[in-house]
Amino acid sequence: MKVYKFGGASVRNAAGVRNLKYIVEDQMGGLFIVVSAMGKTTNSLERVVDGFMAGDRDDATEEFGRIEEYHNSIIEELEMAVPAAVKKLYGEVRDVLAHEKPVESEFERWYDRIVSYGELISTTIISEFLNASGVANRWVDMRRALVTDDRFKYANVDMERSEKTLRQAVAGDIEVFVGQGFIGGTLSGETTTLGREGSDYSAAVVASILDADSVSIWKDVMGVLNADPKIFPESTFIPELTYLDAVELAFSGAQIIHPKTIKPLQNKNIPLHVRPFGDKHAPGSVIRGEISVPIEVPILILKRGQVLMQIRPRDYSFVLEERMGEIFGVLEKYNVKVNLVQTSAVNMSLSIDRTRRVEELVVALEGAGFFVTCDWGMELLTIRGYTMAYLERYGRGEDLFLVQRTRKIMRLVRRETT
Repeated sequence: MKVYKFGGASVRNAAGVRNLKYIVEDQMGGLFIVVSAMGKTTNSLERVVDGFMAGDRDDATEEFGRIEEYHNSIIEELEMAVPAAVKKLYGEVRDVLAHEKPVESEFERWYDRIVSYGELISTTIISEFLNASGVANRWVDMRRALVTDDRFKYANVDMERSEKTLRQAVAGDIEVFVGQGFIGGTLSGETTTLGREGSDYSAAVVASILDADSVSIWKDVMGVLNADPKIFPESTFIPELTYLDAVELAFSGAQIIHPKTIKPLQNKNIPLHVRPFGDKHAPGSVIRGEISVPIEVPILILKRGQVLMQIRPRDYSFVLEERMGEIFGVLEKYNVKVNLVQTSAVNMSLSIDRTRRVEELVVALEGAGFFVTCDWGMELLTIRGYTMAYLERYGRGEDLFLVQRTRKIMRLVRRETT
């Protein structure tokens, strides 16, 4: 068994869907295909959720109508009629928008329920197209195949329970399966999502449970680069990385893989390939336990959409370390991801993702007896394997708010660049 994962950019149009078929059609043996929502559908569905939660049903329905039109145009270009299963999915979303009454405190639950339809629709289209093109396959509903907890938007997979349900889903004579990335479901049947860009994690979980030979993530790059070429033009190809390298890069915000992807693969020593979607014969990069040549170039990772939060207790008689657990408990409650921490006796600095819950977080911390200040519009630059030249280039300037250095890694919080 092999696992292939295709992201939304790869299947954003009919040409991408046809190329997916070209990549998978000559594979021998078992193949599990994990697919994301097409193009920018997740972003569009987030707008649907925002309108729905705000009580603007007409706006939400109009936005979903554009999503329907987008998918129908791809289906038409694939020379297919709109499958009945796709029409059914459209109808389910429209029923929610027309009849359900959301509660703001349950935003994450409604988010997961609606946004998950991006993956459900994309995989249904692709499964139908593959079957019509001679690639016999079975569509797998990952809401039933992957059992998760009820931490909506950031659910964790229960590997033990999921092994039973996923193996049941792939039982039989069919050798090719098409399942959704990013989504799962609770024991009670509620839909969950695994975190933004969670399709990589889905692929790793599937590979671990099914004891796959390898995982291949197909992307619009030749493999892993030491920097995003759109931001840092002098990027360099990296042919091999260790699991540890990959974990550090993912935690720092590298978009090439999802942070939770590595552990399920490392547990079973399953190699992860990052391969170019435009050339199925190119080897790409490989991530595994041991590599033949160490990485010798600095790696630069830029994570935008940050808030630099400063926290200190009002009561100076308590050193901050005595209340760290309390602070992180509040962060956990509001599902706020912390990307950098720096502390002193009475002050804690955090670089956190900018989300709709940050304002609520501030109120909660102030209510718990802390002074809180926020600098918005920030970004976090991580340089792994930095040199003094990089320190001179990036470690200065009036837009630089925080610098954190170890022997190998430098992290800088600065005003967001264009």
